[in-house]
Amino acid sequence: MPVAIRKTLLHIENTLIEGGKEAAMPLKMIAAVAVIKNPWAGRGFVENLSPEIQDIAPQLGDLLTNMIVEAAGSGDLVEGYGKAAVVGTNGEVEHGSALIHTLRFGNFYREAVGAKSYLAFTNTRGPANAPIMIPMMDKVDLGRRSHYLTYQFSIADAPAADEIVVALGASIGGRPHHRIGDRYQDLKELGHDLDNPASV
Repeated sequence: MPVAIRKTLLHIENTLIEGGKEAAMPLKMIAAVAVIKNPWAGRGFVENLSPEIQDIAPQLGDLLTNMIVEAAGSGDLVEGYGKAAVVGTNGEVEHGSALIHTLRFGNFYREAVGAKSYLAFTNTRGPANAPIMIPMMDKVDLGRRSHYLTYQFSIADAPAADEIVVALGASIGGRPHHRIGDRYQDLKELGHDLDNPASV
């Protein structure tokens, strides 16, 4: 079953100055977005979501990953990454979760960018112009706080009540002027043995 895509969007934001100070390396954030018809909307409570997950999630994962990689110039250049879904008001949050919380969706992105960490996420429900928030973290280093980022935007006409907005996010670089340290510094100061995973 081909996914019913009403439109796709590509958002790119470059931060050149932060806190009144020029960034030594500008932060680029990218969002690849698909606005799709919710395949479960209008059908009442659907117990088994698997058929649509298996059909639609790989199509979205492939499409949005390719959009991100093309916009970034290379998967290797992507440093931070995340995902999000916003379900229209005639759907369940579970419908958005079904499409993004499956390896059939996320593995396209992980493999394309050489990631090891899990994909940070949000799943929400809302009307058209609802905020779309994609949390991100470093694709290989969960403790690298400079790459704890959130890309927020909205789409004036989406999601409609019977739609789902599905998005992937990427960063090239971290927050300009990062100066709060990384998680490992806190762990060391609190007496954790970083060579012993059981103590962390």
